[in-house]
Amino acid sequence: MNKSILTIPAAAFIIAAASCSKEQKMELETYTAEPTTISETVTATGTMESVTQVDVGTQVTGIIDKLYADYNDHVQKGQLLAELEKTLLDSELKSADANMASAKASYEYAKKNYERDKALHDEQLISDYEFQTSKRDYDVARLSYEKSQADRVRAAKNLNYAEIYSPIDGIVISREVEVGQTVVSSMNVANLYVIADLENMQVVGNVDEADIGQVKTGQHVTFTVDSYPDDVFSGTVTQVRLNPTTESNVVTYEVIVNAPNPDLKLIPGMTANLTIYTLEQKDVLAVPLKALKFQPMPDDEKNKELPTPVALKEPAKTSIWIEREGKLVQTAVELGVSNGIYQQVTSGLKKGDKVALQYNQLQDKPEKGNAEENPFMPKPPGARKK
Repeated sequence: MNKSILTIPAAAFIIAAASCSKEQKMELETYTAEPTTISETVTATGTMESVTQVDVGTQVTGIIDKLYADYNDHVQKGQLLAELEKTLLDSELKSADANMASAKASYEYAKKNYERDKALHDEQLISDYEFQTSKRDYDVARLSYEKSQADRVRAAKNLNYAEIYSPIDGIVISREVEVGQTVVSSMNVANLYVIADLENMQVVGNVDEADIGQVKTGQHVTFTVDSYPDDVFSGTVTQVRLNPTTESNVVTYEVIVNAPNPDLKLIPGMTANLTIYTLEQKDVLAVPLKALKFQPMPDDEKNKELPTPVALKEPAKTSIWIEREGKLVQTAVELGVSNGIYQQVTSGLKKGDKVALQYNQLQDKPEKGNAEENPFMPKPPGARKK
């Protein structure tokens, strides 16, 4: 027992010493500079809405006589959509015409009397009382005639309101009435249709308060919807609304994203998964952030297989190390934007430059059949015992 206890550490020491005596080989890891895109994004969810959506209603009370549009119909601005039963409205217009004709006759009669009495009063042939009475009758007739004209305009307008026309180009997304149904005009206009312009959609996104500071008008946005998982739609941030919404102690802000929809795939109510590009630089030269922290190893015999470092003669504010012609040359650079992974380099770096990142230790692989075997390690299952 004592012999085996002393033998195990001795064997381990011999193996460790042999491994330590071997020279460790190092290699230099580099990054080849190529034009790339640096981006940083904020994600959010939102709901599809049409930019223009109109509730089409009627301003008069009546019975629906005819409907000329139904769900999903494409309609043009000025197109006739529905008609109300016009019998009562026609009779109101005729009554207004009759009242206006009667008022006009009374007005013209009172006017002639007033003009005659005025001439007599100027010659002092009638009393002041008679002239004032004539003038009063004339004023009353004139006002009554003006009122009858206004009543006639209202009756004609109400008759026109019996025909409902589309106010915009769009698609009927809702029909609220049936033929024969009575619609009552009150303080709220009775809705018949909802028409939306589906070619111009928008997403109302909800952005977390931690990210809203990065979102600005004009930023590029991509989004997907569950109905078309393989399609990626594009848009632009058009508005960042400052009114917060708090739900379950989570504060979000509404961000409006325009979403052109020429194929009419997007419809109101869809849930959109937004990716907002708060930083996007295309075709720029950039390096991984660790390139800015790289420091070369000392130039000595042990590292003779590595490129020889050549430092700047004058210190630079920011520099990187570039491998050129077997040497590691320190190069002054100017920096641009960063996304936390890559750093844009605006000057001092060229396409194809090999930028030093770090040193890696090479592990020597023993040749097959020559590997040293520890006699105290357990053999794999099925191995033949010696």
